Amino acid sequence: MTRKPDLLSACGDMAAVRIAPSGGELARRVRICRGFGGKLLGLMFRRSLPETEGALLAYDRPSIGMTSIHMFFVPFPLAVFWLDSRGTVVDRVMALPWRPYYASRVPACHVLELHPRAYDRLQIGDRVEFHEADPRP
Repeated sequence: MTRKPDLLSACGDMAAVRIAPSGGELARRVRICRGFGGKLLGLMFRRSLPETEGALLAYDRPSIGMTSIHMFFVPFPLAVFWLDSRGTVVDRVMALPWRPYYASRVPACHVLELHPRAYDRLQIGDRVEFHEADPRP
């Protein structure tokens, strides 16, 4: 049995995220959080989020509970997209500061957190791709 390539196989700790297949860029520098600490911290304690940055919380298997998020200590709204293992958006929400709980309505493998202006650029059913990030800040 041939294993499908991992959505994040071409990425280290940082990635650029684009809408597939058009290639429209959503963010140039998305921090990929694979470990428990990185996922727990997410974007907490930042004062703002530039339009070119974001975070991806990456999980090994689909879940609703594991991919739920909170907005404690995040003083700005976020466009949040839940993705399946292929990068397809399965749910989305505009997450507001200091809210205790947001969860996808269906199991997801990844949580993509971007600047609020990205919210209208992705709909449920759209797909994203991750590529090596530009090393420049």
